[in-house]
Amino acid sequence: MTPPTDTAAPPGTRAARVPRFTPAERWTHRMTALLMGVCVATAACLYIPQLAVLVGRRDLIVRIHECAGLALPVPVLLGLASRALRADLGRLNRFGPHDRAWLQAVLRRTPHRPAAKFNAGQKLYSAWIAGATLVMLGTGLMMWFTHLTPLMWRTSATFVHDWLALTIGIVLAGHIGMALADPEARQGLRTGTVSRTWAEREHPLWRP
Repeated sequence: MTPPTDTAAPPGTRAARVPRFTPAERWTHRMTALLMGVCVATAACLYIPQLAVLVGRRDLIVRIHECAGLALPVPVLLGLASRALRADLGRLNRFGPHDRAWLQAVLRRTPHRPAAKFNAGQKLYSAWIAGATLVMLGTGLMMWFTHLTPLMWRTSATFVHDWLALTIGIVLAGHIGMALADPEARQGLRTGTVSRTWAEREHPLWRP
């Protein structure tokens, strides 16, 4: 992919900004984040007594939570029409020697962390949240359609759903915290481009 010409860059030099995400990828991320946020917020209103009393209207909150949960996979499914999104999902699904080196560098707290378009931490997070979402969807359906499964299954589904929801909340908080600490990464998701300096520093093996 040829990076767009940056008008601020002197003639004959490389563009100062490079493309990272297409509009389809950015909208898929935004809609998924919005639905996930609704799920987390409504879950908090259902399980934290102080919020439950403050918000009230439990039946409405339950219905919003169920609808948002069912809709959660939809943005990604629609986004699969984008070739760029499919390509990035393939990148997220592949681990190489540089990913192991990145994880070792994080554990040893060394500055040199080789990464392609996505680092190993982003790949692990994506795999985990995708699996957790599927488990939440499956257990949620068992809890919703009570006549389809035995009582023991529904009890187990409720246990898994509740504790996994807490885990998702903690992981999402970490994800948001890391995003807040990296303005350039946020700008890449907001505008679709990042500075070449950031790309070469954080993702040295990436060739946009």
